[in-house]
Amino acid sequence: MHNIPDLNRIWVYLATSPLLGLTLTLCAYSGAHWIHARCKFSPLANPVAIAIAFICGALAISGMSYRDYFSGAQFVHFLLGPATVALAIPLARQWPRLRRALLPLGCALLAGCVTAVLSAVAMMKLLGGTPQLIASIAPKSATSPIAMAVSEKLGGLPALTAILVITTGIFCAVTARFLFNWMRIESHAVRGFALGLAGHGIGTARAFQVSAEMGAFAGLGMGLNGLMTAIVAPWLMRHLPLA
Repeated sequence: MHNIPDLNRIWVYLATSPLLGLTLTLCAYSGAHWIHARCKFSPLANPVAIAIAFICGALAISGMSYRDYFSGAQFVHFLLGPATVALAIPLARQWPRLRRALLPLGCALLAGCVTAVLSAVAMMKLLGGTPQLIASIAPKSATSPIAMAVSEKLGGLPALTAILVITTGIFCAVTARFLFNWMRIESHAVRGFALGLAGHGIGTARAFQVSAEMGAFAGLGMGLNGLMTAIVAPWLMRHLPLA
């Protein structure tokens, strides 16, 4: 029993070390990916959702604060920027097809962005949400940094928006294949663009698991919808009756 104080001191040190948060993140996603593979990469076993559940459980059991956890996990968070820039590589390989499809892609982008914002606003309005909650959910289909900035500009809660963005991405990644099959949409380009537009980074990651072509178009949809949401959402919110 005399070793318990020593173990407590070791845990206190580890709990405040950035290495623990980084290790927890990598182990959680590795375990989630293993489960995903064992489920034959079924979209229902989404690795992001599983990893989030693992990390939430570990933080709840250990009593570690989110601040201490993120001091280590921020190293993985930093890599999101280079990973997003790297999406330009598969996009460049698809450039001849993209150039030929500029008009239909532009129409799909505008329709998808407006639909994403209006459907979110209408749903929250029907549920009796306050203008602040409505502003928080409006940019949910944009990638997190853009969505949080738009939410703050509209008077929403950026932290809540981040949760809604992740939830939207997971939902899209889980349900997209079944919806595309039901609608008999076979084109990887169409599937990818729609998945990236509605499901941002998480949807794009799912698209790359299917094919490089789908992933490239998903990356394009994610990037363009982030830009379009930053323009369209504030304009729509000024002209919608939210009170």
